[in-house]
Amino acid sequence: MVVNQTSVGTKGSRIAALRSFRLADGVTEPGLERITRLAAFSLGMSLAWVSLIDDAWLLPHACFGAQIARVPRHGTPCEAAMNADEVFVVDLHRDARFAAGTFPEPMQAMQVYAGAALVTTEGDRIGTLCVMDPNPERILSPAEKASLASFAGLVIDWLEARRCAFERAAIAGFAEASEYAFVSIDGDGTITFANRACEAIFGYEPGAMLGQDIDIIIPESFREAHKAGVARIATGKASKLAGQTIELNAQRRDGTIFPIEFSLSLWPTQTGTGTGIGAIIRDISEWRARDATLIQMAHHDKLTGLTNRACFDEHLRAVLDAGGPATVLLLDLDGFKEVNDSLGHATGDALLQAVAVRLPICIEEGTIIARFGGDEFALLLPRGGGVQSANACAAAILTGFQAPFQICGHTFHVGLSIGAAIGNAHATTPDDLIADADLALYQAKRDGRRCMRLFAPAMRKAVLARRALHDELTRAVEGAQLVLHYQPQVNLRTGRVVGVEALLRWQHPERGLLLPGAFLSALEAHPLADPVGRWIIDEACRQAAAWRAARLPPVRVAVNLFDAQLKGGTLTKDVIGSLARYTLPPQTLEIEVTERIALRADDAILEPIRELHAHGVAIAFDDFGTGYASLSSLKRFPLTRLKIDRSFVRDVLTDRHDAEIIRAVLAMADSFGLDVIAEGIEQPEQEAILLAMGCREGQGYLYGRATTAQGVSKLLKDGSMRRVSAA
Repeated sequence: MVVNQTSVGTKGSRIAALRSFRLADGVTEPGLERITRLAAFSLGMSLAWVSLIDDAWLLPHACFGAQIARVPRHGTPCEAAMNADEVFVVDLHRDARFAAGTFPEPMQAMQVYAGAALVTTEGDRIGTLCVMDPNPERILSPAEKASLASFAGLVIDWLEARRCAFERAAIAGFAEASEYAFVSIDGDGTITFANRACEAIFGYEPGAMLGQDIDIIIPESFREAHKAGVARIATGKASKLAGQTIELNAQRRDGTIFPIEFSLSLWPTQTGTGTGIGAIIRDISEWRARDATLIQMAHHDKLTGLTNRACFDEHLRAVLDAGGPATVLLLDLDGFKEVNDSLGHATGDALLQAVAVRLPICIEEGTIIARFGGDEFALLLPRGGGVQSANACAAAILTGFQAPFQICGHTFHVGLSIGAAIGNAHATTPDDLIADADLALYQAKRDGRRCMRLFAPAMRKAVLARRALHDELTRAVEGAQLVLHYQPQVNLRTGRVVGVEALLRWQHPERGLLLPGAFLSALEAHPLADPVGRWIIDEACRQAAAWRAARLPPVRVAVNLFDAQLKGGTLTKDVIGSLARYTLPPQTLEIEVTERIALRADDAILEPIRELHAHGVAIAFDDFGTGYASLSSLKRFPLTRLKIDRSFVRDVLTDRHDAEIIRAVLAMADSFGLDVIAEGIEQPEQEAILLAMGCREGQGYLYGRATTAQGVSKLLKDGSMRRVSAA
């Protein structure tokens, strides 16, 4: 026996080939059974069957002469026959390699075995066609071996035909179920297949397209070129269109021309003498109809109809590429967010549309006007503009917008902030020029709004400084450079320290101890604001627990919140978790809410504050009385304390109005059942008048500046102490 190892194929490909024929174990296949019966009769053998061999088993199919069960493949003559280059014949009783026990019982009485390998067209060996007989003299002649090999070839042909039938059925089923149109033609251009989607697209009844020339769907002007292409493919030449998606026009049954998208496929015919041609087709009439709308949408703002950002960038780039100067103005509506928040987005949208109508009236013809989004608009001045043109344009706009807008029954006095920048192709890019104008706009807002500012390089330096501070703060947080100091809060009658306010400090490695004024605004806008806020709460609780452990008099610890903590969604969990971690009663901690937070408070912000108050955490209103919404906020916030702002305390001795405001706050707090603490007390006379008015607690330089935790420990040990550090 000679085994050709190179033709056996890999195990994976052989098993895949075997499974592709989809023969179920134990299921009779009449066509295959006819071949085994014919083989047994022709060769005068008692048994015949097809052995398909997978990775572990010998699987008998189409058995003639006896029903045969599966057995393990290894050690069987079928395995040897599958790997042999020629028909494998063996006397089982005389060959020690094959014991009788390797066959099921019906076959154990057999003595002569002959098997021809089943080899697919791809060269994978999947099993054998086997015959057996009990007569030891029944050894096959060379002619009979050739016949058995021919019968094995018939088995492969039957299996291949079965697989092709399955594939054709699957393709046809997919084509019929698909939303795409499928059509195929032969080398003469005759339609051999068209699915329902194809018939529907071209307006034909079911089956009406079969047998017709493909010209029925091709506009007359393209037919000659199409026929030439089909002829080239039919002669075996390659097509440049195969595998590509092409857009062209097609013709319906009623003669109308419409756009389609199609992808051409080619394949050899079953005879191998020609090429099959097919196409997947989609009607793209709706796509084409949308193109014009999409082009409009791609270049214009949907709400206002003005040029959009992308189109504005194209105009600006064209001016700079042409080598000329360009002047850009960015406009931002003052107070637009309040309109949206108070009256709704529909009113806000109507206001934006009115602005878009008024702007062209105020400016020179030829100016490109765009809406960048939200309430931000941009102008590209004609003929390059310049400083004088930018000033004139801005003045005209500011004047034009002095007249109010009447929108949805409301009257709006709309102010504008304007930033301008001038550049040329040699010194700037479109993005840089717009960024410069944006910096100038930012400066206009900082300078009080309703004005125009022209970009200057110093503005960029300020931005770079802010970025540098941002990076330094990142390193400060990572390096644990932020620390807490504590300013004492005292009982004005006894001088006893009743609380401390935790205040953030930055122990800068080069600049020393920095107060919040040097970095707090940058930190509030930093992504690390939320985790720093969580750390402040936890550190304040840890220090309060340390003072208690040292048996010092208990004091409340007040902490200020960052906006990011209220937006983060974990404030309640953070506070309650820290109190539990250090075994502190809830009233030890006081959360200070600034008026800026109160003015923007919605249910999402109020809910965690209400939860903390219900848990027993004190809630203080910081800077009370400095804003117009403070009184109404008292009804919404679950407060326990009001903090009178230092601006009222500073002039309480000399300004009658400040004194009356403090009296009113104290009376109001008393009626609401709230405690009051006055900030910024620096003089004994201020303390005396506050006491006379009924204020019970105070905080300020008269009692001490913010100090370290160790400094607070000393104050608490000293007990009652007035005017610790008079300013």
